Amino acid sequence: MFKNIKCNSLSASNVDSSVLLAGWVHRRRDHGQLIFIDLRDDSGLVQIVVDPDKSPESYKLASDIRNEWVIQISGIVKIRPEGTRNTQLQTGDIEIETTELKILNEATTPPFPVNDNSEIDDYLKLRFRPIYLRRQKMASNLKLRHKIVKFIRDFLSAKEFLEIETPLLIKSTPEGARDYLVPSRVYPGSFFALPQSPQQLKQILMVAGIEKYFQIARCFRDEDLRADRQPEFTQLDLEMSFVEQEDILNLTEELITELVNSIDPSKKLITPFPRFTYEDAMEKYGTDKPDLRYGIELINVTEILENVEFDIITKTIKDNGVIKGIVAPKCGTYTRRQLDNLQDIARTQGAVAGVMTIVLGSDECELEKLKPEDIKSPLSKHLSFEIIKKLAKEMNAKGGDLILLIADNNEKTNNALGILRQHIASANNLADGNLLAMAFITDFPLLDWDETNKRWTSSHHPFTAPKYQDLELLDSNPGKVMSEAYDLVCNNYELGSGSIRIHQRKLQEKILSILGYNQDEIVDRFGHLLESLESGAPPHGGIAPGIDRIVMVLAGEDNLREVIAFPKTQNSSDPLFGSPSEIDPVQLEELGLTIKNQK
Repeated sequence: MFKNIKCNSLSASNVDSSVLLAGWVHRRRDHGQLIFIDLRDDSGLVQIVVDPDKSPESYKLASDIRNEWVIQISGIVKIRPEGTRNTQLQTGDIEIETTELKILNEATTPPFPVNDNSEIDDYLKLRFRPIYLRRQKMASNLKLRHKIVKFIRDFLSAKEFLEIETPLLIKSTPEGARDYLVPSRVYPGSFFALPQSPQQLKQILMVAGIEKYFQIARCFRDEDLRADRQPEFTQLDLEMSFVEQEDILNLTEELITELVNSIDPSKKLITPFPRFTYEDAMEKYGTDKPDLRYGIELINVTEILENVEFDIITKTIKDNGVIKGIVAPKCGTYTRRQLDNLQDIARTQGAVAGVMTIVLGSDECELEKLKPEDIKSPLSKHLSFEIIKKLAKEMNAKGGDLILLIADNNEKTNNALGILRQHIASANNLADGNLLAMAFITDFPLLDWDETNKRWTSSHHPFTAPKYQDLELLDSNPGKVMSEAYDLVCNNYELGSGSIRIHQRKLQEKILSILGYNQDEIVDRFGHLLESLESGAPPHGGIAPGIDRIVMVLAGEDNLREVIAFPKTQNSSDPLFGSPSEIDPVQLEELGLTIKNQK
């Protein structure tokens, strides 16, 4: 062994002990007669002292070493001299007096410093990933990820779940995104697909009599990326037989609550987790993954303004639209530039007419004592002072607040105000950084209408069960059918999604036919699942929280790349390996493939 103890394991209890350490040079300081080295391994740091009087050969070597060189140290643990102790370091009471130093490997100068938290270009983080992962923050994130996964495994194992692996080479079947395809050499012209999720496989496991299944599953989706999405990701895949929606939600809440309390007790949770229907979430927050760490709810004021003579408002009401608004607390001091930015945000989100603003005086002004001259708004010429006061009272606004109103159809209004709500909260630091505001969203529509292709699509996926009381609407009004789907959300992120599944062949075939598949396509693409369902499938359901997003939220990060060891760029490429890359012509020939229009 190159070491007999970890750097961060040392303390005053080890004084006068001989130790053998190995790691990276985190920082080197030459004080003339002494050289100090902060040695780093995967546990942390410890200070090394190299004294030429006690080890001249070591001192000579230490004079040449640089940051990130790999070295081995033999030495004696000593208490640091009075006045030199480092209270910011766990090993700050002691240091290692070097008796022998060995250079195990030199290192080129890193493209960015490892020993501080300076900003780095995103491309460099990925191109030089091993070096970036040495940073303390990244090492902590990977350790946090390990603890979270271990807790999940222990929790579910104690509840008699079986962890079962499912294959990564499966058949391409529609699940909402594009598949990553793998050509077969043995069957030229045929392809495997990498699973978007183990959805059908876990349902088949329920048919097989595995009543409680889970897996830390790798999933793949070829879709446009964003900060909280990667082409390959990890989810807790969980399925249970003989359960209803309430059973899944209660288990999920228990798991998440115990996980957070165990992993990071400093985080706050609101329990029991609030529940909203999809419709309520959209109407109150403008999104189906609301951030509940602050208020700022959307308020419908159409009725108050229905008799106002103003073109935007009059036309909206005539077209069966709505006027809704939010209150931006203490934002009455916004500058013209800030107000113009709010206009740009609203228009970008589809609210063509923009946002109407009303400033309610100053912070000291009581609402009841507002005077006409206190109001600052382009609407003042269209709205009477009494109407503005009535609006402010209905919206529970206070002096110094800023009212934002949008008039449009309900969908565009909710969406634009939802984005403005998030912007106001972020710009004014309204969210408690220690609060994980979990909630369940339920009662999603079963189907969405695709206007471009003139067909129904699944809101969740094709295997989601419709609500029993809505079954008769499948023939007469499919768009009104609600589903047994549910989401776990937290702080404006969807952490997981699940549903009660269809467990009867006839109903599954009916849903697939509504989605536009003919009988031949149904048998070809889903025959394996349909045969399983008719062989005695129990009622079953599950949920699939994203491991990456859970770690991201607990780590306080805002990008998945900060909690994944080897992520991809926003364009789904890997600068470290240089992938995706061209394939050798010999390999293509073996697969029976040719590349068209190759640049």
